[in-house]
Amino acid sequence: MALRSVDNPPNPWHGAHVEWIDAPQPAQLKVYEEDAKSLITEHDSPDIGFRFGANPYRGCQHACAYCYARPTHEYLDFGAGTDFDTKIVVKTNAAEVLALELAPKRSGQHPLDGQPLVLSGNTDCYQPLEAHYELTRRCLEVCRARGVGVAIITKSALVRRDIDLLARIARDGGAMVNITVPFLDPRTARAIEPWAPTPKTRFEAMRALSEAGVEVGVSCAPLIPGLNESDLPQILEQAHAHGAKRAFMTLLRLPTSVLPVFRERMAAAFPERIHKIEHAIQEMRGGAWNDAQFGARMRGTGPRWELTRALFELTCRRLGLNDGEGRLGQPGEARAGASRSARQQQGELF
Repeated sequence: MALRSVDNPPNPWHGAHVEWIDAPQPAQLKVYEEDAKSLITEHDSPDIGFRFGANPYRGCQHACAYCYARPTHEYLDFGAGTDFDTKIVVKTNAAEVLALELAPKRSGQHPLDGQPLVLSGNTDCYQPLEAHYELTRRCLEVCRARGVGVAIITKSALVRRDIDLLARIARDGGAMVNITVPFLDPRTARAIEPWAPTPKTRFEAMRALSEAGVEVGVSCAPLIPGLNESDLPQILEQAHAHGAKRAFMTLLRLPTSVLPVFRERMAAAFPERIHKIEHAIQEMRGGAWNDAQFGARMRGTGPRWELTRALFELTCRRLGLNDGEGRLGQPGEARAGASRSARQQQGELF
């Protein structure tokens, strides 16, 4: 893999979509361009509710303290801390590679066995650099041309730029956007997700997508016990009011080098609550910080977890969220038959 350092990185805040990105981060950005050899990854983990995913970027400018993808940067000889936030790898040929991978097979079989392609899942496909590179939009154009359904997981309101394209895909074969909203309070969100758009901006994006005919879901992830459990009912209510039809929740994951990054950020942001939060995390993880076992990574154990899960499910039922079968998968739904497991792709990372 050859990375080309970009001497003068593009500034997405100077573009036409700056109002969808919010304030720029103060840290100096370093961009590396890469010619990817492949884009689609295949998963068989019971923790992940989709089989095929694609990520046009490595690293993420949103700089979320809890991001479980941070250790993937260590495979590039970068750090899992500020390097993950400021040294971004751009797969400049993502759309071209995707077009080849989605080419019809000679047997006539669908290249993804009829499954949707999930954009993101590792790092946000609508992080600020997307305003300049437009890799995600170009990948969506490929999916539409190939008749492939798509699902997107993002925190960014930049997804509104592609409403026209997503609406066409929704009419043709299926498109869903899951927007992640773990916190209601913008100050809490800024402390933990410093360069992601505000919760208010994300809800506005939900409404715009829903009104355009795109199925919208809300991702209440991650649940950080002791910090955002009480936000769940209001997040679900706000999402429902802005057009969301589906919702899912996952518990905080702190694999390997994510743990020190998370604890340092939390101690700085919430010094008076840090011990309560850390105790609550371990309470839901059977006394540990993390559970790396397949099937247990996204959910907790014990009375506190069960009460929180019940609160989430009762609120969803009251609002009519998740009624019927969704068109596209979401975390927590087992998938079978993948030829190459996530563990084989990522080592023992997660």
